[in-house]
Amino acid sequence: MNRKGLFLLIGLALGGVGAVHAQDTTADTASSTSTTTYDGRWYIAPTVGGYYNDTDRNTNSRQVYYGLGVGKFISSNASIDLFIDRTKRDRDGAGNWSNNNYGVAARFYAGAWDAWRPYLLAGIMGSYHTNADDKGWAPAAELGVGVSKTITDSSDIRVEGGYRYDWDDKTNRGENGYGDWFLGFSVVSRFGAPPAAPAPAAAPAPAAPDCSTLDSDGDGVNDCEDKCPSTPAGTIVGPDGCPQKVVIDLRGVNFKFDHPKKAEMGGNIEKTLQEPTADSMGVLNQAVDTLQRYPQVHVTVAGYTDSVGKDAYNQSLSERRAKIVYDYLTAHGITADRLDGPIGHGEADPIDSNDTADGRARNRRTELQVKQ
Repeated sequence: MNRKGLFLLIGLALGGVGAVHAQDTTADTASSTSTTTYDGRWYIAPTVGGYYNDTDRNTNSRQVYYGLGVGKFISSNASIDLFIDRTKRDRDGAGNWSNNNYGVAARFYAGAWDAWRPYLLAGIMGSYHTNADDKGWAPAAELGVGVSKTITDSSDIRVEGGYRYDWDDKTNRGENGYGDWFLGFSVVSRFGAPPAAPAPAAAPAPAAPDCSTLDSDGDGVNDCEDKCPSTPAGTIVGPDGCPQKVVIDLRGVNFKFDHPKKAEMGGNIEKTLQEPTADSMGVLNQAVDTLQRYPQVHVTVAGYTDSVGKDAYNQSLSERRAKIVYDYLTAHGITADRLDGPIGHGEADPIDSNDTADGRARNRRTELQVKQ
């Protein structure tokens, strides 16, 4: 085969090698879940095969060769071998022609690691030839194809064929080199213990629940907004989840002197209130609204009087004041199980002086005492 034919073969083979390598690289990139693991141990590969010799050699057309390679995989689809091989060709007439080749070969594989894997072969070498006409070195190169199969976790077999060109221009005058076809069989044996199987991927951690859907302390405020996340059960809290004191202030609900009388009980509360009546009714309605917005709040309804009159009478009057407010709350939707009382305290616990008319008016009152 002339050099132009060899260069064309080299170009086609290198193009094929690049295509296989690009295809496998794309597959490796697409499957980033370590499905492309490989065994990177060093191996030896004794080889035996045969040549179909270039007719320009003037030797027997077929010849046996044998050799040994040492190499390793450098990725899941590529290996590198350092090799030596030898052949002795019987020349036409008398004598022989031996070649010792020392080189490096790269193989580019396709397919899964444990399957039959086709590959492309490319190698370069130095060839030392010995014959009756000359001794010396010449460069050489080879291209080929093959197939490999893993037999055990430490051994493969390879069968490959290809073309080797030897640029020996010294042996025969007028010949610039020789191209020989070859077919070889190798047993690949890896050194050392097989690599450990990759650990299974850890299961993804369960997604944390959304804090906006949680209320760990059961206070009605979700965990995202709860700044006091461990309030005791039943605690009244504000929008931030922190304890809040609920004050239901009935100051401004003042009664006329000596009212309500017994005859006014169960009647219209407005008749018993000190003018302006509308102000007192507004305070009572605000109390109803507060109790409706805080359904967990319990209150004690307590009544008080000023100091005018006998103690026993004032005690009864304070109870009537508490009772008329109690009835107003229950009539407006506040259930009785949220109300304690009504309780009368008579003239005890004044909030103002009983020495003035205004002070005594403020002492004639009811209170909603929140139970914490």
